[in-house]
Amino acid sequence: MNLSPLVISIAILGSFSATQAIAKTAQLQSEVISSSEIQWGYLNPLRGDKSPGAANLWGDRTKNMPTGMLVKFNKGFSSPPHIHNITYRGIVIKGQMHNDDPDAAIMWMPTGSFWTQPAGENHITSANGEANTIFLEIDSGPYLVKPSDQHFDSGEKPINLHESNHVWLNPTDVSFINGNDVKMTALWGSNADGQLGGTMVKIPAGYKGEIDVDAEEFRGIVIAGNLLYQSAETDNAKALNAGSYFGSTGQFSHNIEAAENGATIYIRTDGKYQLNTQP
Repeated sequence: MNLSPLVISIAILGSFSATQAIAKTAQLQSEVISSSEIQWGYLNPLRGDKSPGAANLWGDRTKNMPTGMLVKFNKGFSSPPHIHNITYRGIVIKGQMHNDDPDAAIMWMPTGSFWTQPAGENHITSANGEANTIFLEIDSGPYLVKPSDQHFDSGEKPINLHESNHVWLNPTDVSFINGNDVKMTALWGSNADGQLGGTMVKIPAGYKGEIDVDAEEFRGIVIAGNLLYQSAETDNAKALNAGSYFGSTGQFSHNIEAAENGATIYIRTDGKYQLNTQP
């Protein structure tokens, strides 16, 4: 079949435009997802609405890769004793959560609380708020639930850190944050360049600044409060409330402005970041 020069030109132009779009996407250093854009599914699809809701923010919890996700629990949820094949970390975004050995006394953990669940350790998870949401991350996968009789000792020890027990540092204590009333706390890992670690940053109401990053992996999750977010790769400022996510690779600047109640951000990175106040 013979094609006219016009058809050929259109085809070439369309191919060129598609290639340009792919190249532009490939060149992006950052990503940002507001909580309203999240596509929810189920942590255990086979159980349907009897399962906690779940949504990947990055990665894929069904594969062997680092993944960050949100998990939602109904009030009164309580799991049977079980184990996981891999270690996970959890931070409470909304509600009250309990995660411990089956015979442990209940300790309800509110927003900002942090825990780790070692691979192979028998435990239960319960929720007590009217609405309950956590951020959960794994360094490898897949994320599986297995019967408690398959428990094993991974050598890791669990952590249950109630929000009231965080030790907050201010700009006079650490060099990579500045601004009145800005605080940070270390949760896990290392702050050495090239090694993964997790911190939380608390910024006051009305704060306006930027997070300057130099890291192969940088990820921020809004745990509490609200932010107005913008970067060189966003067309307009974007409202991010609790459960929203932003991340980047390489050298990059994330511009943030806190609303009237301030905000708390969990940061996972293998590099350096500097929180700088803007005048």
